[in-house]
Amino acid sequence: PQKIWKMGRVVLQRETAHRGGKVVTVVKDFASHLPVSVIETIGKKLRSACGCGGTVKDKRIEIQGDQVARIRALLEQEGFQVAGVK
Repeated sequence: PQKIWKMGRVVLQRETAHRGGKVVTVVKDFASHLPVSVIETIGKKLRSACGCGGTVKDKRIEIQGDQVARIRALLEQEGFQVAGVK
């Protein structure tokens, strides 16, 4: 099946600020034409694949834990160009 949206580029980032030292992996800088519903479904796929919690806030996906390699692989499967943390 053909993709409806051109996914574009996203940035991966690790954050610990204001979280009591816990690491959170953040996916941000989604293309402006992507609706929030698409970002929420991607967030749901990432949470289920990583087996951990997370949320979608302000067009950013926050996944609990240091899951960079797994998230990068899943985003590239979805058609995104991934920049940021290696």
